[in-house]
Amino acid sequence: MKTFISLLASFFMMGQFALAQVQWAVDPAHTNARFEVKHLGIAFVDGEFTSLEGQVESTDSTNFDGAKVQFSIDVNSIDTRIDARDEHLRSDDFFSAEKFPKMTFQNAVLKSNGEGKFELTGDLTIKDVTKKVTFNTVQNNGVIVDPWGQTRAGFTAKLSINRFDYNISYDDKTPAGVVAVAPEVDIIVNVELVKQ
Repeated sequence: MKTFISLLASFFMMGQFALAQVQWAVDPAHTNARFEVKHLGIAFVDGEFTSLEGQVESTDSTNFDGAKVQFSIDVNSIDTRIDARDEHLRSDDFFSAEKFPKMTFQNAVLKSNGEGKFELTGDLTIKDVTKKVTFNTVQNNGVIVDPWGQTRAGFTAKLSINRFDYNISYDDKTPAGVVAVAPEVDIIVNVELVKQ
């Protein structure tokens, strides 16, 4: 009987170990959410959101296949290096930051599709619109231990969206009919994670 109980306890502990998850936090000092959009059909404007937070939960310390991801971005932290433009982007023409101060990426899962390559699929919410999107994602040089003993991993995720799909409706045109700000927006998120 003791042997049976010991065996049962061992199976239970193995099950608990198999279900254990590794928690990672986004290092905001080494993470950025950037965007780029065509201006007047001839050039590009780029910028970033400087205040963000996020968490990742993986099955172990080296394997991110199936990892769960959550992200939140402070819309008011938008920075294109021009104060007047940043204020315009916070207005109802674009992000309506007073009413919708956060962009979120929820219920997201990383799925491996090759050596260091992933698809990151989840629910992207901008303003009052939520859509399921997929970022093409690469892991940058595996997992490392930094000089201070912390375990870190880095990823770059890319996506293009149509801003009109998220009620970012600014639609001025030049007299020749060229849109001032293109509908298509390229998004690049560079993430550095720290194991908790």
